[in-house]
Amino acid sequence: MTTEEVKKKAAAGAKKEKKAVNAKDLTVDPATVEMIERSRELGIETIFDRAQTMKPCNIGLQGICCKNCAQGPCRLPMPKGGIEGEDTRKGLCGATPETIASRNFARMVAAGAAAHSDHGRGVAETFLAAARKETEDYKIKDTKKLLEIAPDYGVDITVEGEDGEKLARDMDEIAVELGETALAQWGQQQGEVITVKRAPAPRYELWKKLGVIPRGIDRETVEIMHRTHMGVDQDYENMTDQCTRASLADGWGGSMIATDLQDVMFGCPYPVKSSANLGVLKEDHVNIIIHGHEPLLSEMIVQASELPELLALAKEKGANGIQLSGICCTANEILIRHGVPLAGNYLQQELAIVTGAVDAMVVDVQCIMENVANVADCFHTKIITTNPRAKIASGNTIHIEFDEHTAFNDAKKIVKEAIENFTKRETEVMIPDYSSDLIAGFSYEAINYHLGGTFRGSYAPLNDNIINGRIRGVAGVVGCNNARATHDEAHITIVKELIKHDVIVLTTGCNAITCAKVGLLTPESAKVFCGAGLAEVCETVGIPPVLHMGSCVDNSRILMAATEVVKAGGLGNDISDLPAAGSAPEWMSEKAISIGQYFVASGVYTVFGVTLPVSGAPVFEDHLYNKLEGIYGGMWDLEADPIKHAHKMIAHIDKKRKALGIDKSRERVLMDMAARQKLEAA
Repeated sequence: MTTEEVKKKAAAGAKKEKKAVNAKDLTVDPATVEMIERSRELGIETIFDRAQTMKPCNIGLQGICCKNCAQGPCRLPMPKGGIEGEDTRKGLCGATPETIASRNFARMVAAGAAAHSDHGRGVAETFLAAARKETEDYKIKDTKKLLEIAPDYGVDITVEGEDGEKLARDMDEIAVELGETALAQWGQQQGEVITVKRAPAPRYELWKKLGVIPRGIDRETVEIMHRTHMGVDQDYENMTDQCTRASLADGWGGSMIATDLQDVMFGCPYPVKSSANLGVLKEDHVNIIIHGHEPLLSEMIVQASELPELLALAKEKGANGIQLSGICCTANEILIRHGVPLAGNYLQQELAIVTGAVDAMVVDVQCIMENVANVADCFHTKIITTNPRAKIASGNTIHIEFDEHTAFNDAKKIVKEAIENFTKRETEVMIPDYSSDLIAGFSYEAINYHLGGTFRGSYAPLNDNIINGRIRGVAGVVGCNNARATHDEAHITIVKELIKHDVIVLTTGCNAITCAKVGLLTPESAKVFCGAGLAEVCETVGIPPVLHMGSCVDNSRILMAATEVVKAGGLGNDISDLPAAGSAPEWMSEKAISIGQYFVASGVYTVFGVTLPVSGAPVFEDHLYNKLEGIYGGMWDLEADPIKHAHKMIAHIDKKRKALGIDKSRERVLMDMAARQKLEAA
């Protein structure tokens, strides 16, 4: 369509709305400001507009609306002025606010755990097909990681020779057994999800004592859905226990297995340079945006886009090449392994299309707005759905189903579709001139290498610098964007406040993309934004103060990094002892609740921004915000103000430093060789 046709089409379907909020009040990202303004000029509605005209349900925000049977929905609003005396609110069946809020919370955990675990199941199935040589398109790429993780799955990497000598086992045999063991974790009904034993021993023993170790990945999600059916579990504490089982089956199960097997198939990430924001799009190239969460397809698209015959076809159609970029966690997956640039985060997906430069947006699962199809309908952009779980009924979409057995051919078909569409551009292209350099790919293995090198890789230098006070502590800052908050503002403010106070940040997901857009993923940013201690460490080691660890499924890398810190010694015996805290500043998806619950259950103080749907049930809220700390050593908290949010995390880190006896500043001593040798001998 031409620009004028776009305006006419949009105007025909437009409703008369109240005066729009200034774009600069909706986001702190200048590229997003430009595209919001352009979308409004063209009369195209985006999520930023809908967030102003559709207000959230106040009772739903409090978590006290139950629609789990046809006698409702039952709404139990908080009385004005709060509860005085006995809380007499009840649903038709007699369900209390605590029962309703805990059920709703549990269903969010179930959906979030199912999303990440289903991702992991798909990876495990593809891994097993590759190990059995049932597909030519996927191979075992990182044999080093295969051998490292196999023992965690109970898979022997050696065999006994005739003389009793230990011999290296066949790599294909190891891969097949690993794949079979991994896949079995979803369907097993008894026992324990095997990767849970990776947690520090005291943490594992605590879970065992509390009876919350997941028996099977699928089983725990199904049990939540049963318990939250009308008339089943009506004890919020018992419900929280099941939330813990299901979330651990996600974080220490499905997600962790997905990360492991992806690394073995595609390569364990190590630092790579790239760039981020809508300015990575190129007007004279075929622009393909890969959006969603599963790297199985995107890995193949990266390979297909480099084929000489498809590059030649792009030139034949008048393009100077093919530009891949990503949105959301698929973006992070292909960034950390291939350096493919980030086009943007969740709230920028519609706006990428508004540039007029996107020839195809290829989507798989999770966080894909249905409205991208309607926006694309105003341009030449093709929305290509690829997963049978996730089709879009509205707009002009096409479906090219992706199958691991025909993966590369499917990817070539998708890339060719985008190339053919390049010639159909008619709307004026407007690409914001904003992008920032970044360094990403800090797996926990990469951090180990950076801190000690090839032969002496260790987390000990990190621990030493936490103990001596140069680094105050560690924060995991993760999660989505939320249109109910100013886009990117809380992410940036919280991270900057943390590193200013010498807290090193580990990041994944849309927070990682936000940090990339403002230059926080470069070593040079340490001098500008960090306190003196953290800046010195970053300069010495050559790392950014914010370490991009991958996609949201890769939060398991943060758990493993925390476990490595415990193993390195000097900072307690469990994750709950560490001067560490977690944060999801702009969360919006159910996955975030599952992630939050498994971090809390792992012993991490975890603060959410925006809102948390439990405020209408004060007893259940108190259980999450206070009582859980006495059980797990970690607890939930809520703070919408980003500065207060950061300082709650810093206060918790300081509390843990004091408990470890490392809250006093230590004199720096220049050690001679004799002193070093004595230290190593000890």
